[in-house]
Amino acid sequence: MNTLVGWHVELEFQEQGAHTRAAALVRLPDGRELRAHGDTSRHPNDPEQLRVGEEVAAARALQDLARQLLDKAHTEIDELGAVPSYPLM
Repeated sequence: MNTLVGWHVELEFQEQGAHTRAAALVRLPDGRELRAHGDTSRHPNDPEQLRVGEEVAAARALQDLARQLLDKAHTEIDELGAVPSYPLM
């Protein structure tokens, strides 16, 4: 099996107190960049666990990125116009 293309997703985090924000970026082979964000806040009674906040914020950012990729694919299918398409998500 040959790999024809690879995508790299970059994630960055900002933490301020109990709030964690993740920013995701993927550069696509067609030259477009998609950016997404995810947020989470720790409950005041929960112990401080930075990794957990990063995981939740990252998951939310990646969900947003997935939605954008599905929207992009749906639009490209519709542009071909051969067969009516349905939203992918």
